Amino acid sequence: MKDTITGITGTLSHRLEDNLVQLVQLLGTSTDFITKKLELDESTHIALLYIDGLVDTQVLHNSILFSLQERCTPDQMRDLDANQKIELLQKRMLIAGDLSVTHDLGQFVHELLSGNIMVLVDGTSSALRIGLPGWEDRNVGEPSSQSVVRGPMEGFTENMRTNTALIRRKIKDSQLWLETFQIGKVTQTSVSIMYLANIANPDLVQEVKRRLAKIDTDSILESGYIEEFIQDTAATPFPTIYNSDRPDTIAAGILEGKVAILVDGTPFVLLVPTFFVAFFQSAEDYYQRADIATLLRFIRFLSFFITLLAPSFYVAVTTYHQEMIPTNLVISLAAQRENVPFPAFVEAMLMELTYEILREAGVRIPKNIGQAISIVGTLVIGQAAVAAGFISSAMVIIVSITAISSFVIPETGMSIAARIIRFVLIGLAGFIGLYGILFGVFLIVLHLAGLRSFGMPYMSPIGPYRSNDLKDSIFRFPWPLLKTRPADSMIQTLDRQSTNRRKESADEPK
Repeated sequence: MKDTITGITGTLSHRLEDNLVQLVQLLGTSTDFITKKLELDESTHIALLYIDGLVDTQVLHNSILFSLQERCTPDQMRDLDANQKIELLQKRMLIAGDLSVTHDLGQFVHELLSGNIMVLVDGTSSALRIGLPGWEDRNVGEPSSQSVVRGPMEGFTENMRTNTALIRRKIKDSQLWLETFQIGKVTQTSVSIMYLANIANPDLVQEVKRRLAKIDTDSILESGYIEEFIQDTAATPFPTIYNSDRPDTIAAGILEGKVAILVDGTPFVLLVPTFFVAFFQSAEDYYQRADIATLLRFIRFLSFFITLLAPSFYVAVTTYHQEMIPTNLVISLAAQRENVPFPAFVEAMLMELTYEILREAGVRIPKNIGQAISIVGTLVIGQAAVAAGFISSAMVIIVSITAISSFVIPETGMSIAARIIRFVLIGLAGFIGLYGILFGVFLIVLHLAGLRSFGMPYMSPIGPYRSNDLKDSIFRFPWPLLKTRPADSMIQTLDRQSTNRRKESADEPK
């Protein structure tokens, strides 16, 4: 990454008109490029430049222009050279909190297109930048992808400065550092990293910066672009970078020594490194009692295995291993499948593909009719298919249980991975039965054991095994017992609770 990535080289000219001509050549005759010339006195000519829609025009007219026209008198400007006039405007005249000076033409254009007001003064190659963004933003609302019953109901927005403020509201610590870069030759998207400097592993922070610096592309429109560029490997269906639109989830990750990556224009923030068990944890786990949270985590892991294995297990048992089924159930299944023209493997694949089509349609259809279409698709089509003899009632039950179980997984990335692998396991089950399923599960475990997230073992703390970190992985111990942070990321400070303070308070006379 470079300080200036616009591809524009050179410095500003001393002549105001030359600068304006050069800017018109660079920006064209765009109708939202506004240039307002002002004459403060006979020898002081300035120009305000901004992009309409990106700045707060009300503050511009009521504050900036008022300051220039009312507070700048000819007597103040008469005996000053151009550079001194710039200094006077910056330090005494302009009513604005975010002011800086630039000389580079590429930086000038970048700041202009980023929603800043630029001030040019005739006779100097310096320009003033006034930070006054004012574009329309979506208000902070309830998270759409990771909802909870108990807990904060605020979610990130598309404005990165709003997102950083939401995190700082939860972590009021001077060691919470924010670094911002510009990535994308054309879009010049602002990408920031947030971390606790006294907790996060310095090597991890440097690795994140290194991977971001290697990105060479024209556009970054969403955090998914960044995710694919910086992930350890693309040859896996499992997500190796965590994303969330919940400020409390990202703040909790930062407090554990992880690094958050925020991208301007999207409410989804990345968190690195991440581990397999993290995708089965919800923010609500920490707002309820430990026993309830542990039970819910067990349910999520069970739902993951049902989502992964239920259809393939049904295909394997009904096709190759009927002796494993109780006699009464075998008779019932045989009666259901008597008029079904397809083998169980084809039946399962057709039903799973139909469900995936209905699921995708439910996402793309407008919300006011999406629910009705989903009900029609699942009830009417399913019932009609059973009545017509294309599929059996048992297969409808299996696919329905599988679909419901997939929604239990809190993070959609892991749910999608299970859906992809499910088709592979159905194929193996239809080929050699339970042996195919065992072979597929064996390959999945080997694959998971070899995955890394920013160099950290993906299956930690299960493999490599860390007994102390199991307190907040599959289980969730009570808060008084979670004295240390997880050691997965090799963080600087493991202690989360001060045992010395507890001992001192216990020794005090009552």
